[in-house]
Amino acid sequence: MCGIVGYVGKNQAMETLVNSLKKLEYRGYDSAGVSVLNGNITTYKTEGSIDKLSAILPSEMDGKIGIAHTRWATHGAPSTTNAHPHESGDFSVVHNGIIENYLEIREKLEQNGYEFKSETDTEVIVHLINFNYSNNSDSSFYDAVRESLQELEGSYAVAILCKEYPDTLIAARKDSPLVLGLGDSEVFVSSDVTAFLDHTKNVVFVEDGEIVSIDSSGVNYTNFDGQNIQKEITTIDWDVEAAEKAGYEHFMLKEIHEQVSAIQDTFSGKIFELEGKIKLDELNLDPKDITEIERIEIIACGTSWNAGLLAKYLFEKIAGVHTDVSTSSEFRYGDPVMRNDVLTIAITQSGETADTLAAIRSTNQYGCNSIAITNVVGSTITRETENVLYTRAGPEIGVAATKTFTSQLLTLYLLAIYFGRIRYQISAEDSRELLEAIKRLPGQIQKVLEQRNQIKECAVEYSDVADFFFIGRYLNYPIALEGALKLKEISYIHAEGYAAGELKHGPIALLTKDTPVVAIATHGNTYEKILSNIKEVKARSAKVIAVADEDDREIRKYVDTVLKIPKTHELLSPILSAVVLQLLAYYVALERGCAIDKPRNLAKSVTVE
Repeated sequence: MCGIVGYVGKNQAMETLVNSLKKLEYRGYDSAGVSVLNGNITTYKTEGSIDKLSAILPSEMDGKIGIAHTRWATHGAPSTTNAHPHESGDFSVVHNGIIENYLEIREKLEQNGYEFKSETDTEVIVHLINFNYSNNSDSSFYDAVRESLQELEGSYAVAILCKEYPDTLIAARKDSPLVLGLGDSEVFVSSDVTAFLDHTKNVVFVEDGEIVSIDSSGVNYTNFDGQNIQKEITTIDWDVEAAEKAGYEHFMLKEIHEQVSAIQDTFSGKIFELEGKIKLDELNLDPKDITEIERIEIIACGTSWNAGLLAKYLFEKIAGVHTDVSTSSEFRYGDPVMRNDVLTIAITQSGETADTLAAIRSTNQYGCNSIAITNVVGSTITRETENVLYTRAGPEIGVAATKTFTSQLLTLYLLAIYFGRIRYQISAEDSRELLEAIKRLPGQIQKVLEQRNQIKECAVEYSDVADFFFIGRYLNYPIALEGALKLKEISYIHAEGYAAGELKHGPIALLTKDTPVVAIATHGNTYEKILSNIKEVKARSAKVIAVADEDDREIRKYVDTVLKIPKTHELLSPILSAVVLQLLAYYVALERGCAIDKPRNLAKSVTVE
């Protein structure tokens, strides 16, 4: 979850590293640090943000090779001492991940005279490299790193400097993301391509069990056995400006507005509404495989899990396939009933979510077909699954998922329709009606965005409450969960999402006049039922905010505030409702003065289990 950057090149490393690090601050912002090599290794680090780090750096510092880090704390509290880089002798290391056997290694090193200053697991890495280098006169920098990596258990992406090798940076990965940016006489190492997009779009994705050695002669790739390997260069098609705020106060607000284009880009080239067909050339599943699917197992975490829960209803209604949804972190610790007629779908916006990766790997032994839905080209999940569907949302910097969530939803709609047509579960006419409605979504999302002032007024009114409930039925239940998640993530208000019919089975005891309830009450086959649930809430004196169709006059009789969405196909209204709830959460958090793009204790890419 931390962000690492390394640089070898023609420019001054300090400025380059700090500028790149700022683009990774969504991965962690508990502390930050930088090491630059120029004769000696000079390190600066501090608790707090990258801006706080910048304030303690010298105005000028020579050195064209270095490493840097922004931290999301796992082992040890946020502090200057626990901040990376960590040093030992002539070595400096930055690390993203968790070393599971660090206590065992630490005990061994302490017995050999090493003193530990921090509470982190990372410090064992740099001491171990120093130990292996110092205790073998024939050992090179590379040899010491490779030997040390073979002793580590857990996940890591590391970048390492050595004083005795003044033009060399070594990096490696296992179960944590690492990518190289190949520029003009300069090479970047990073957790994410966004760190160097303004310098180069030519990237190399480092795989698990690979070591990269960068020096003045070029870049060399080996596996952990020391064997040379060849790597392919990929050109990223993201626009640099897509990773900047473009005048918006927060990345989250920018990304909420970008859903107009993100939805368009996600379905572009895939919809043929006149024929009622979907084209998914990325899939390697042949029609026979699809007709023989007996069950779908969706594996995901957090927001992606909410998308998966909505997909359960879609696959069962549109494609006629029984579908289960599992939390990735729990899936492999149970005894899942898996066979080769089960299709596994892994949903992860970053493609690096550790729990989802671990879960999908555990399904491989059953011979299941698998599909990954992700937003990041070349991410680890794309190499762990047989089929990949990209959401095409572009880079998302805000920690709270917005455009990646709705793009995931749309991708799942397209997949369900695709399966439904092949399995003869949805007619061409019904498919055509749904696809025509999908093509209207970008314009309808724009209409929702144009109501932001009304949504803001509502948010301000309720910004000082202690608790929120969100309720929905059928397709709107997952959106209620997502609405509650968004609000708690960025405003720190306690919020819960419920299937509306479950209120009377316990949660209704918590309702008071000071507990607002957001009811997603769009037209559909559960509309009368949600009206009944709203009446139950009002009978307990709670205020009700309804998300409803713009032409619904009945709902106004029963609620305090109506937030409207354009009339759309019943199955598609959750996408528009999600945008309303994103704006509601954003404006509540704004009114409360919260750190919207960098909410406390959270990170964008969860690369630890």
